[in-house]
Amino acid sequence: MILVSVAWVGVRALMAKAELESAIPLASAVQDSVISGDSNAAGSTADRLVQHAARATALTSDPIWRAFEAIPGLGQNLSAVRQVAAVVEDIANDAVIPLTEAAGSIDIEGFKPTDGAIDVKPLVDAQPSVTLAADALSQAQEDIAMIDSSDSISGVRDAVGQLRSAVDGAALSIDSVDRAVRILPAILGVAGPRDYLVLFQNPAELRATGGISGAVALLHTDGGQISMTQQVSSAEFDHYDAPVLALPTETRGIYGDITGRFIQDVNLTPNFVQSAELAQEMWRLQFGQEVSGVLSIDPVALSYLLRATGPITLPTGDVMSSDNAVQLLLSDVYARYPETDEQDAFFAAAAASVFSAVAGGDAEPIALVEALARAGSEHRVLVWSSDDAEQSVLADTTLAGGLPLSTEDTERFGVYFNDATGAKMGPFLDVQTAVGQATCRDDRRPNYAVEVTLTNTAPVDAATSLPGYVTAEGNFGVPMGSVKTIISVYGAPNMENLGLARDGVDVGYHPALDATYPVSNVGIELSPGETTTIRFNWLGAAAFDGDLALHMTPLIHMNETQKLEITC
Repeated sequence: MILVSVAWVGVRALMAKAELESAIPLASAVQDSVISGDSNAAGSTADRLVQHAARATALTSDPIWRAFEAIPGLGQNLSAVRQVAAVVEDIANDAVIPLTEAAGSIDIEGFKPTDGAIDVKPLVDAQPSVTLAADALSQAQEDIAMIDSSDSISGVRDAVGQLRSAVDGAALSIDSVDRAVRILPAILGVAGPRDYLVLFQNPAELRATGGISGAVALLHTDGGQISMTQQVSSAEFDHYDAPVLALPTETRGIYGDITGRFIQDVNLTPNFVQSAELAQEMWRLQFGQEVSGVLSIDPVALSYLLRATGPITLPTGDVMSSDNAVQLLLSDVYARYPETDEQDAFFAAAAASVFSAVAGGDAEPIALVEALARAGSEHRVLVWSSDDAEQSVLADTTLAGGLPLSTEDTERFGVYFNDATGAKMGPFLDVQTAVGQATCRDDRRPNYAVEVTLTNTAPVDAATSLPGYVTAEGNFGVPMGSVKTIISVYGAPNMENLGLARDGVDVGYHPALDATYPVSNVGIELSPGETTTIRFNWLGAAAFDGDLALHMTPLIHMNETQKLEITC
């Protein structure tokens, strides 16, 4: 009888393994079908996934199997396999099926604006199914965390690890979709008209969240209809004698009162919520209207959108494409138009033309979604809502523009740049970054280092070869052709600031706190061709062996952060 039972369990284990190996790849196949818009294939694949998952669960849950789970050495393996099968079945029924049904009612072509309007009904209809899927995946993450495979054989451990990784990735993606279907209808005015302030950030003159806001627009939404109703230059805003809103002491200390006095400086702070609130108040004071929220976008993001729309012809006759948009908006314009109001008018016309192309339905839908996703992941599109419930949906996303959030697995540092040249030398600033850690102390508290290498790539004769508006002609105390940049590096909360070194030599700096974040602040001036490396040092609060990451100002040219090898 014992031999029969052993054989029974062994055969069923092999059969369950085959069912799970057939089921798990089908989840990716469902996703591919949904993305490609083939709802019939997605539904058929989802049904097969459910069948395989159900059979795997049935094969691992009979009384004999459960009895063998009590056997030392063998039982933990069987228990882990049973739990994996149960999680896969729950995901199939409670996440994949609802998402497939929702996808079947949504045609991505339906999100292509027609005459400036987007049909938001499919988004509203999809909300319950997407929320169910998000909740199911969140529960699956909890269930997987309860599976103890530490003493299991390698095959079982690997299976649990692969499932955990797949579910974490899916949960992150579905969480983004869930937030989108909850907030987009509201932003698009499904419950009534909305007005949003749009800041066009210009990274030719850096600010912590991207660049100076030289052009500003008013976006009106109502029932899915979108229109740009007003465009103004930053020059049309007053310069206030005092901050328009009370600034936190740390903001005043690190970035100065000007953060709340000039529309061009509201985003000196990397905290976009604060920037948006200041911009909202300045718009109210200047134009007597309180907007529902604030958005920002930069020329690099516009270049991504142009991949979806194709080239467009500007009122000036210029043909702007994804290939030349950045050069045209951040360099050529200054050579062509010496006056600030002319430059701002060109920026405004370019932004309006891209908006018209997108809103008019000229963009290819999938390419448009990809363009927005890329811009969002690079923090080139930021969104703030004055509605607390809507802002809570945005919180902790790349769109919110908050300070870097560390997790149990990842320590995140913030690296932010503000121009102090008073000019448009940003295109000539090359930035390389690296981050690393080493454990040097008996108490296992790690030492961290963030390295920032800056190079002024301007030509040696920049003082005479570049337009005066680009170099600022020395009006702010910086020699023509030089670039002065204020670097603010944020450690994670509870880290100790150990100072910094420039090219291997300790230098003075401005230490500060921004809320609970320790900050090192330093100004760096570089002449044409000059390079320097600044290392920011930190001491962690407790032992840590996870990943390291940087949240950075979105520069014109983004470089991949390198791993920094540091020694004790």
